[in-house]
Amino acid sequence: MTAYSVRKLLSVEEKNALGLTSDLVSHLLFHRGITDNISAGIFLAPNYDRDINDPFLLKDAEKAACRIIQAIRNDEKIAIYADYDADGIPGAVLWNDFFGRILFKNFVIYIPHRHDEGFGLNIDAIDDLVLQGVKLIITVDCGISDVVPIAHANSEGIEVIITDHHEAPPILPPAYAIVDHKQADCMYPDKHLCGSGVAFKLIQAILKIERFGLKDGMEKWLLDLVGMATLSDMVPLVGENRVLAYYGLNVLRKTTRIGLVRLLAKLKIPQKYITEDDIGFMISPRINAASRMGVPMDAFRLLASQTEEDANIYADHLDEINNERKGMVASLVKDVKKKIHERHGNAIPSVIVLGNPEWRPSLLGLAANSCAEEFNCPVFLWGRDGGDVIKGSCRSEGNSNVFDIMNGVPEGVFLQFGGHHHSGGFAVGNDQIHFLDSHLNESARKINAKKLALTEHSTENDIIVDIELSIEDVVWSLFDDISKLAPFGVGNPRPVFLFKKVKTDSVRLFGKTNNHIEIIFKKKNGSTVSAIAFFSATSKWAKNLKANMQIDLIASVEKSMFRGRPELRLRVVEVL
Repeated sequence: MTAYSVRKLLSVEEKNALGLTSDLVSHLLFHRGITDNISAGIFLAPNYDRDINDPFLLKDAEKAACRIIQAIRNDEKIAIYADYDADGIPGAVLWNDFFGRILFKNFVIYIPHRHDEGFGLNIDAIDDLVLQGVKLIITVDCGISDVVPIAHANSEGIEVIITDHHEAPPILPPAYAIVDHKQADCMYPDKHLCGSGVAFKLIQAILKIERFGLKDGMEKWLLDLVGMATLSDMVPLVGENRVLAYYGLNVLRKTTRIGLVRLLAKLKIPQKYITEDDIGFMISPRINAASRMGVPMDAFRLLASQTEEDANIYADHLDEINNERKGMVASLVKDVKKKIHERHGNAIPSVIVLGNPEWRPSLLGLAANSCAEEFNCPVFLWGRDGGDVIKGSCRSEGNSNVFDIMNGVPEGVFLQFGGHHHSGGFAVGNDQIHFLDSHLNESARKINAKKLALTEHSTENDIIVDIELSIEDVVWSLFDDISKLAPFGVGNPRPVFLFKKVKTDSVRLFGKTNNHIEIIFKKKNGSTVSAIAFFSATSKWAKNLKANMQIDLIASVEKSMFRGRPELRLRVVEVL
């Protein structure tokens, strides 16, 4: 049976220290590490002017900003070299918008082909930019590990400014400037910005030196892109990221980006009510689908659309290729899981490592994520890219840090690797691929041994319940209290509640293939509360569920705007 633990109730002194009128909000804040009224005020009411850090605190930000201003004034050709995901692509659009607003036209956008070129800068791409007359490259969400390509750029007379948020390796590239808060000697107070967040900070730095005729505060209209990237990249939504996501959603609700507005309409997402879940489950997959299916620039063109015609074309196209991508990933996941069962049976190792030269690296991150969730361990999958190089993706089950695991592998095994806690990518030489499994499991074993030495009694796999409620408590004022802590995500999880011994009124399956389940509960006054579990119809608890059954339910509370009508409902986490 799934284990869970309920957070302790607050004492009178603890409530008084927070000074809030709502006991529930006090309880939720306290257990997120916010224990005094000043911290509570800052968290509950994000303020852009107060809570956004000075961009010049970033190492090399002023140096990079001055170089870009010089390039603009001298009309040097600039290349924006962005990663191909839902963090890097919005960052490319940030620069496209900024240059457009200051009427600078001598620039190109370069987003590499995920399958043929892979992550980061590559020499062939740089040679292409040389032929185009580029004098300055600004990276977005990549570059921190690209020593050889950047040295090659320098040899061809191109200077490179890196903006990145990935972990910095021991040997840094010979770039003109490196703006990455993960550098050991960078004193920036917030270490959790996404790639587009770092790019935004550099634009902020430029505008602090030279406004180029733009009004103060214009850059706030770029926050729709920054917020979207922040929510897409699953960085912790605390500190500055909370502010960027909060204001980003506010700008998204008003944005006039016609490509994005068209995509929202196509997906039947009411723009004025857009949430972090809409970004994570509906928008981001379509941005990422473009690169996974070999057309990353189409996602850029959607977000940068200037005409209704382009907006319609690219919104339709991204939706179509996302559906195609779903089919390919489903087939791949089925193949991967079959091979895992054949190889390991019920004896799942600390780390699953599996590969096939026929597997397409661009789809392996999604497959690794699905497998990590099912087998509850980190998963590393590899295939071969268009250049016959072995490349792969890895995903964490939530507790393990895949970057640390890769970092613990002996030098020389990886040709390159990068990432952060939850996800990463890597390339391996042909002579090392057969040893990758043992090296990764040995690294994980050492890390787990250290963790075990620190804590003998771990409840990491328990479900942490915020507080126990009754079905009668599910009212709009409850949702209003919970919403004060939004947006939710990594570092600020959606509150989870326990409903003990509740009686089901009815149970039904729904969806095209009846793969979702809805449980209805009846209140004392005759009104009903629905609890939804998507893609859970085949789960063990769902198979045994029927009407008039008493259950313990663990769920979150959410507002649905299905068909434009607000509905308060529960989202099932577990049924016990």
